[in-house]
Amino acid sequence: MTNLQNNIQCISPTDALVLAIAEARSVEGRTSPNPPVGAVVVRDGVVVSRGATQPPGGPHAEQVALQRAGASARGADLVVTLEPCTFHGRTPPCVDAIITAGIRRVFYVAHDPDPRIGNGAEPYLRSADIEIVQLDDPDGMVADLLAPFCRRMTTGRPLVTIKYAMSLDGRIATVTGDSRWISGSESRHQVHLLRDRVDAIMVGVGTVLTDNPALTTRLEQHWRAPQHPLRVIVDTTGRTSLSARILDTALPGTTLFATVNPAKDWVEGVLSRGAQVEFLPSDTHGRVDVSALLLRLGTLGVNHLLVEGGSTLLGSLAAEQLIDRIWAFVAPKLVGGQTAPGPFGNPGVTRLADALPLHIRRVERHDNDILMIGEL
Repeated sequence: MTNLQNNIQCISPTDALVLAIAEARSVEGRTSPNPPVGAVVVRDGVVVSRGATQPPGGPHAEQVALQRAGASARGADLVVTLEPCTFHGRTPPCVDAIITAGIRRVFYVAHDPDPRIGNGAEPYLRSADIEIVQLDDPDGMVADLLAPFCRRMTTGRPLVTIKYAMSLDGRIATVTGDSRWISGSESRHQVHLLRDRVDAIMVGVGTVLTDNPALTTRLEQHWRAPQHPLRVIVDTTGRTSLSARILDTALPGTTLFATVNPAKDWVEGVLSRGAQVEFLPSDTHGRVDVSALLLRLGTLGVNHLLVEGGSTLLGSLAAEQLIDRIWAFVAPKLVGGQTAPGPFGNPGVTRLADALPLHIRRVERHDNDILMIGEL
């Protein structure tokens, strides 16, 4: 099936689901704390309207599609990637909008893990004589889109994706700390595409001191306006220079520092530059407790967190088994050096049997680099 457009005749619910998934992808990274959801209204085999969840406070995908359909929604089918909500949050329940619009059948893929959903949408819709049918998830595409939201709903923390680039011999920098650039320009472009789809980017203070990054999203001629996720800097004692790029007031987006015991004047300087400061408990090493930090980010509505280094921070996350996905770029370079750092700066396991298992979901080539995408 190709070239599904609004004027296609006799479109099936499965075909309409493909369009709904495309709608959901169009808002990925733009809807948190809500999930990215897509919806399609079909009447007499013809697509009447489409919709995607809008930014926080805006209507959900079902409401957008129904509003666009208008009177044509009466007697039509609604195909949606996520079960319609049943509770009043920032917007009224979607089940009410569906009933009012006169929809006759609802097709959905995933159940909503939000505890406020109660017994789900089915009892509400069936009580209004609306048929409800659950569809299969093609190749797990809906589950993949909803995974960050589901992780936060079930654990209270964001889904954590870590990204690093390393040489063929497993080094992320030389013995002098030089790391620009291990990977090529096409690999770095893929990272910016990933940044465009997440809610927050996190690095440790060592990365800030070494690289002085901006952590913005740089995409030219992109199909949508790039977004700049929340920048989270893990800085236990307030070592970040007040002249660092991350504190440039002209930088788009927001910066948040996770800290434990910084100097008072440093905190005042950071706040005066428009950044936020979160005080957190320390772990057994005296550093920011990453488990507590992730739970705090969850309360801030962060569904998907991208961690870009450095090795100390990645090591802490690995030790606490808080990593969900890995993007590992491997460049065809040999760095060498016994003290050159690897991706994970923790003591590591003593037996291979204790190594964290990784399921490789996809392998890609970008110029001369190899990207391995896996999950734990």
